[in-house]
Amino acid sequence: MPQTPPSSTILPVAGGKGGVGKSFVAASLGAFLAKLHQSVILVDLDLGAANLHTLLGLPPPKTGLQQFIQKSASNLSEVAIPTAIPNLRLISSSLCTTEVANLHHQQKVKIINAIRRLEADYVLLDLGAGTHFNTLDFFLSDNQGTVVMTPEPTAIENTIRFIRSVTIRMLKQLIKQHEFHAIVRESVDMAQNGALNSPDIIERILRYDPGKKDLMQQHLSSFTFHLVINQFRKTNDARIGDKLKMVCGRHFYSGFDALGIVNYDDRVHDSILSRTLYVHKYPYTTAAVDLRNIAGEIINRTAHAQEPAKAAG
Repeated sequence: MPQTPPSSTILPVAGGKGGVGKSFVAASLGAFLAKLHQSVILVDLDLGAANLHTLLGLPPPKTGLQQFIQKSASNLSEVAIPTAIPNLRLISSSLCTTEVANLHHQQKVKIINAIRRLEADYVLLDLGAGTHFNTLDFFLSDNQGTVVMTPEPTAIENTIRFIRSVTIRMLKQLIKQHEFHAIVRESVDMAQNGALNSPDIIERILRYDPGKKDLMQQHLSSFTFHLVINQFRKTNDARIGDKLKMVCGRHFYSGFDALGIVNYDDRVHDSILSRTLYVHKYPYTTAAVDLRNIAGEIINRTAHAQEPAKAAG
């Protein structure tokens, strides 16, 4: 029998607020993964504000996600364009109209399924900042996601808010699939409207549906948040990632992982202004080495995660 090609590792990259360097980290990790001999596709899903091509030093693409949505392209691989870095391709959404920022549910499902069919070692999703439903659902397109933040208190607060919103979205998915008490269902709706926190929903599940505790824990624990601290300065606390991991671990059932720190460098801003990929122009700076190390860690963890599947095969 013919062997099924291995599925891609999907890595959504999001941020609780704008300006934390989410697209910079996505583009840089994509470049380093490609330089480490991995086939990579970057998908710009910052709908309505796509600019990943600029960070990669590319002119505005003439094809992209819009052609797939309009059905002039039958699959996403047709609209993936090459970059200056071998093994690295880009699917842009810069041609998408402003209306696409509010995708219909079926359009969103179609895009997620198409992303899962892409053939590459890694598919990185550059998502919009904040907690829009599109962002949350794209972030949950695999069982792991990367959250980029800076060490400032506002960014940390927004990161926790983003994690809370993802948790609420996961609970919403679970409650759609199983029978839960009416009060629990009402609580999820309240949470989506900002009137209730996810820890409160978890407490209500334990109170009104105690028999669903294991199901809830299994569902939430299947997802891992990878935390990246960007624009780190010497005056910041080097343990901030581990501290946030510990705090989130107390309140949520998901996995949390301090993936790495990226040091601040003025030349990042200069490279963006000059439309040059920072890690391509400055590959030996401290920040570039930080990003390369994170890319290497991603490859190591992917290989480790795939070992049980290979042993079972």
